[in-house]
Amino acid sequence: MKAFVAGATGETGRRIVKELVGRNIPVRALVRNMEAARDILPPEAELVVGDVLKKDSLSAAIADCTLVLCATGARPSFDPTSPYLVDFEGTKNLVDVAKAKGIEHFVLVSSLCVSQFFHPLNLFWLILVWKKQAEEYLQKSGLVYTIVRPGGLKNEDNSDSIVMSGADTLFEGSIPRTKVAQVSVEALYLAEARDKIVEVVAKPDAPSSTFQDLFASVS
Repeated sequence: MKAFVAGATGETGRRIVKELVGRNIPVRALVRNMEAARDILPPEAELVVGDVLKKDSLSAAIADCTLVLCATGARPSFDPTSPYLVDFEGTKNLVDVAKAKGIEHFVLVSSLCVSQFFHPLNLFWLILVWKKQAEEYLQKSGLVYTIVRPGGLKNEDNSDSIVMSGADTLFEGSIPRTKVAQVSVEALYLAEARDKIVEVVAKPDAPSSTFQDLFASVS
């Protein structure tokens, strides 16, 4: 088992890398700036410079990894093509290369409400539309996948319990990025997580459940 993480220096991606390292899973992190990444990511992670928009470079970047976790995401900008390029074309490139290399499991961090066209986030150059297109491309690829749709992302962790539900059933709520990382990494181990879309938030009054039970509860 060796994991490749795209979007590794982002707020969620860096937590995924940390979670993998904490479980002694070898990690190769795709970064655009080596020096900046060294300041952000654990020293145990192997860093490789690359860009999901440069498809030809991804095969060498993934190399001998057997798992892919994608936590890329367009950042707010005045560039109307950014969500299309990063959230769709970049993910599409990664899926294509992962399929060609026989990757065992592809975990994609997406977003709650991607199926709602009239959502305020789509004012940001249709970002949810392009995330949904990326999800559908992954689903049709033939790869084993888990799509994680988190609610509003919080940088600070808390003791709230994770609530997990199926596609297009949760429309509000938030979750710490650390918990999103935990869900993403747990998906790699559990048969119950395979070929599923899961929506996740965290609530203080929710009952505590094992990850296996959470994934099993989603049909």
